[in-house]
Amino acid sequence: MVDAGIVLAVALLVGGVLGTVVPLVPGGALSLAGVYLYWWLSGFTAPGTIALVVLTLLGLVTLFVELFAGSIAARAGGASWVTTGLAAVVGIVLMFATGPLGLLLGLFGTVFVVEYLRAGDLNRSTQSAIYATAGILASTAIQVLLTVSILCGFLVSVAVQ
Repeated sequence: MVDAGIVLAVALLVGGVLGTVVPLVPGGALSLAGVYLYWWLSGFTAPGTIALVVLTLLGLVTLFVELFAGSIAARAGGASWVTTGLAAVVGIVLMFATGPLGLLLGLFGTVFVVEYLRAGDLNRSTQSAIYATAGILASTAIQVLLTVSILCGFLVSVAVQ
C-alpha cells in the first residue's frame, strides 16, 4: 500500500510540473499535494523539516504566480481590474473551444478592445494587451521553473535521508 502511495506522490509532483503548462491545472497545488502525501506516508519524517518548509514556500509562490501574475502584468500595462477580469473569462472560454492559442488570443483581444472602448487610445490599448499576454506567458515560465525546483528539491531531500 505504501509503495502505491509513494508512486502517487511522485506522480503528483511530476503532474505539478506538467500542470503548469496546461491552463487551469493547478501545478503548484499538485506539487504540494505530492510533497505532503509523501511526508504523511513517511510518518512525517521525509522530507525533513527545513526541506518541507522550503518546498512549501516554493509551492505557495507558485500558486501566487499562477493566480495573480497575469493580472499584475495587465495592471502594469494600464488595464483596469474590470478589463483584466473580463479578459480572463473570455480567455478561459476560448481556451476550451480552441486550446491555449484561444486563451492567448482571447486575452489579448479582450484587453485591447475593452481598453480601447474605455479610453479611446490605440497605443495604450495595445500596450495593455501586450503586457497582459506577456504576463501570462511569463507566469507559465516561472511556474515551470518553480515546480521543477520543487520536484528536484524533493528528490534530493528524500535521497539524502
